[in-house]
Amino acid sequence: MLSRIGGLRRIAVFRALNLGDFLCVVPALRMLRRAAPAARITLIGLESVRACLPRFSHYVDEFVEFPGDPSFPEKRPRLQALPGFYAAMRSRRFDLALQMHGSGVRSNAIVQKLGAPHWGGFVPDPSARTPWQMAWPDAQPEIVRYLQLLQYLGVPGSGDPGLEFPLEAADRRHADELAACGRMDLRRTVFVHPGARLASRRWPADHFAAVGRRLAQDGWRIGVTGSAEERPLTARVAASIGPEAIDLGGRTGLGALASLLQRACLLICNDTGVSHVAAAVRAPSVVIASGSDVARWAPLDARPHSVVSVDMPCRPCNHDCCPVPGHPCATRISAEQVFRLAQARLGKEGRT
Repeated sequence: MLSRIGGLRRIAVFRALNLGDFLCVVPALRMLRRAAPAARITLIGLESVRACLPRFSHYVDEFVEFPGDPSFPEKRPRLQALPGFYAAMRSRRFDLALQMHGSGVRSNAIVQKLGAPHWGGFVPDPSARTPWQMAWPDAQPEIVRYLQLLQYLGVPGSGDPGLEFPLEAADRRHADELAACGRMDLRRTVFVHPGARLASRRWPADHFAAVGRRLAQDGWRIGVTGSAEERPLTARVAASIGPEAIDLGGRTGLGALASLLQRACLLICNDTGVSHVAAAVRAPSVVIASGSDVARWAPLDARPHSVVSVDMPCRPCNHDCCPVPGHPCATRISAEQVFRLAQARLGKEGRT
């Protein structure tokens, strides 16, 4: 179907998810751009990814914010904006619309309303497969399934699954300023990122603090990172670790954070967007996966990363807050377990 994709002028890609989810589709965008270097590629997504898109201007020409949908938990929908949104998308006269959001249960109907003569994506029911719609490969890693979709549609090339997060000189300058201000020798620094958008994905803050204290006792400087909204959390964790911790909550832009991670010894975090940033800049990590689908979201290259989880009959889940008393998928992972993984990872990196 798309063996001659290079002749298309306007392509829409629908992925209304947050930062980490966007990074996981960058390899597919890279493959798409190589096959269609002259096409105008429009990403339709969430406002939360807008700030990082200039880093990927070689793959995405235009960003359009999706007003939301009642079935999508990531964003409260602006229903009154939807008619104007669809009218504006149809006026662009896309040659092709690609559904790179998920299985298609709800997103396929959205993509079909964009008005393109052809649309490609996944269908949840294998019996509904067509030359343009591939059966949802539920067991595949997130990065791989979108490369497979493009291959299924006939886009030339095999696709490189490597993540990327381009850094700028300003990112390094800001990171250097933070490191100097916090007296951080990045060769002896471990970063701890205790937050996550969903409460069900958060390992207990006191567990993060306990790991940080043990590492500080071993001589490591601990940087505690998080968004501006997570400042109370990062302040509490840093204070609990003690004087060897520096609270960076709300102080690192995404680029500065990536630059810090790129040169640090280790990141300890939940299974959230920052784990994908670490994978993109080749920063070693220990990822605590509470409730998420490890097979889908874990870094493809396991050599620099350790992912820890416990088997639960209810995982993976999409709950904001865990409905199971005690949040066992998080609390059954002990601080001692994560500390030992961090020790082993630091030893592998040869920076002790």
